[in-house]
Amino acid sequence: MYTAGRVVAQLLPNFTSATLRFAVASVILVALAYAREDGLPRLDRRRFGAMFALALTGAFAFNAFFFASLQRIPAGIGALIQAVNPVGIAVGASLVYGDRLTRGRWLGIALALAGAAVVVGDPGDTAAGTTATERYLGEALMLGSVASWIAYTLIGRSVLVRTSSLGATTWSALFGTLLLGACAIFEHPWPALTALPMKGWLAIGYLGAFGTVVAFLWYNQGVQRLGPTRAAVFTNLVPVFGVAIAALTLGEPIVASMVVGGLMVIAGVALTNRRDPS
Repeated sequence: MYTAGRVVAQLLPNFTSATLRFAVASVILVALAYAREDGLPRLDRRRFGAMFALALTGAFAFNAFFFASLQRIPAGIGALIQAVNPVGIAVGASLVYGDRLTRGRWLGIALALAGAAVVVGDPGDTAAGTTATERYLGEALMLGSVASWIAYTLIGRSVLVRTSSLGATTWSALFGTLLLGACAIFEHPWPALTALPMKGWLAIGYLGAFGTVVAFLWYNQGVQRLGPTRAAVFTNLVPVFGVAIAALTLGEPIVASMVVGGLMVIAGVALTNRRDPS
């Protein structure tokens, strides 16, 4: 997702990129909802508010920060910053839902976070042609996407008790498309769209089908089965795969701090997901 997002972010305005991503996802999700669940769940006042909150956090805010960040920093760095996610989700779940965090899980979370810190702020990771100011702004924007995803996950825990993951993901994608599209109009994207090369359209297709439909559905199913804290820890694998894929497809460099930080992240995932002794 970060590699495809980096490609699109260099070619289109932020909200336009996000709108196209969720428009593609919405078409696929609606088709799946009618094929597998005979349509979308009906929205009463309470459910409407819940779905709108999911759209506002997971679709609108996350993507506004996400694409703006990837205009300024490499895809690999953006993926590495996501290691902050499980820390915020674990703390949020503990505060909001009373989830218990053992010493072992706190150690795993801290180790994964330390692994991300090894990479973030390393001057050797700055992309060619990017100033230090742009780099730090890009990192701050990516942290904004992290905060949005934390809120999305915590809201999703209560929503998914009453609604299927497919229904919740579809409604949030539809509302998200409308919110993002309303902002995209002001970007006047038509010249950029008409000049968009094939790799841009392919990246948008990938973001919509795999980076949204598959990723959001499976993630929400993980939250249903594991709870937000344990499910979120798997996002610590995002940096490992994100850096590797960005290096293979975009030629982004892998420096020593990425290797060390990646190993720390993997160790943190293993520690946090160890089952407590019965």
